[in-house]
Amino acid sequence: MLIAPATRDLFERWITHLRGVEGRAEATIEAYGRDLRDFLEFHARHDPDNRGPNALKSVSLRDMRAYMAAMRARGVSARSLARALSSVRSFYNWWSDHDGFDASVVLSMRAPRYQRSLPRPLSEGDARHLLDQVSSEDHRPWVQARDLALVTLLYGCGLRRGEALALTGATLPLGDVLRVRGKGNKERELPVLPAARNALARYADLCPYELTADAPLFRGIRGGALNPRIIALIVEKARMQLGLPPSATPHALRHSFATHLLNAGGDLRAIQELLGHASLSTTQAYTAIDTKRLVEIYETAHPKARAV
Repeated sequence: MLIAPATRDLFERWITHLRGVEGRAEATIEAYGRDLRDFLEFHARHDPDNRGPNALKSVSLRDMRAYMAAMRARGVSARSLARALSSVRSFYNWWSDHDGFDASVVLSMRAPRYQRSLPRPLSEGDARHLLDQVSSEDHRPWVQARDLALVTLLYGCGLRRGEALALTGATLPLGDVLRVRGKGNKERELPVLPAARNALARYADLCPYELTADAPLFRGIRGGALNPRIIALIVEKARMQLGLPPSATPHALRHSFATHLLNAGGDLRAIQELLGHASLSTTQAYTAIDTKRLVEIYETAHPKARAV
């Protein structure tokens, strides 16, 4: 391996920090780890005589520009490069805090600009049709019930896919409130619609496997934890049957949850809490808010608007 042993040890310490202290999701840890490995391997090739931690502490602006140029030459998009730089900066931020060195060269690197893709939620009608279609995709009744319960939680509670898969049998029986642990290991409480409660109860009744408190709630065909890819396939099959666009994904159901709540008069701050966002700007990006709707919110909520 190109990476020096001491650097590999440092890498593992950072991964342990992300998992244990920051409580990052496994998918996030995997992506961050992959990005940092690419950076460390580039540095080892770029300066083969200086591959250890001391050399990494003295990375220059020229080194960082060479790394970015090499990534773009590999065909890495501006969006992916921005994410990779975020991973590298996260590592250096943690490392410099622990070892007390100046990492300003890396931390001050600007990511390339890219056009953020706007969220594309489903219409309310399409969301209802998608749920109906999901419940009839498989010939096994318990799998039909599982798929419907899962997709109903994504749309009805605005869950992330990983949050839904992290639920255990302890969730049962589902009451009026669902507690989930999201990004940063933060717990939040979500109100549960009767449709979600009923769908989950039916799945629990039909599931051929014992849903114990410490075992995964959603099971695969052989009884193990449901593979995240299966959720994408469930939604993909349903959207193809309905003729919906490729943007109709499991994550689009979360966008739809937020947008439909807002369109029905929901408060943006309350939606922020339901989604588990640290920043209100993130919630705004999750909702398809048009100018007319923003004006309506302003005229309803702003004291000066009411006074006129």
